[in-house]
Amino acid sequence: MPQSQQVNKAKKFPPASKRQRIIALLICLGVVLYFAPFAAAGYAKVNLGRYLGYCGFKQRTNLPCPTCGMTTATIAFAQGRIVQAFYIQPAAGLIYSLAVIAAALALFVAVSGIYPSFIKRFLAEIRIRHIILFLIIVLAAGWAVTLTRALATQT
Repeated sequence: MPQSQQVNKAKKFPPASKRQRIIALLICLGVVLYFAPFAAAGYAKVNLGRYLGYCGFKQRTNLPCPTCGMTTATIAFAQGRIVQAFYIQPAAGLIYSLAVIAAALALFVAVSGIYPSFIKRFLAEIRIRHIILFLIIVLAAGWAVTLTRALATQT
């Protein structure tokens, strides 16, 4: 078979540079270290509201703020109760699910040394404004769900 007809595996699965592997490892460790204290607090039954403060918006209006339930959802997610995290605060469940997927991909890159081309394409096309817009939409949708739930229980 001529060289031009052969599949070039090097292009499909290019090796990750040392810098890319270190960044991937830091991303994976960052996600794990973010969830670790929440999991420990959940298992030890620590009331984080005492340390993080209670929601002033909810105290004043008796309605949940856009991020109400995030801490509780984070604890549930960190303990593996993913469906419960989605129920408590849908935005947190989605954001944390994406963070775990990113951590898994980062771990794959760090351990295997392979930098898949779809990651390179995604990072080339994504901009900070896209991430911010995505987070705003997800938080607004999560707030709509929790606000609807709160209004339904008040009447």
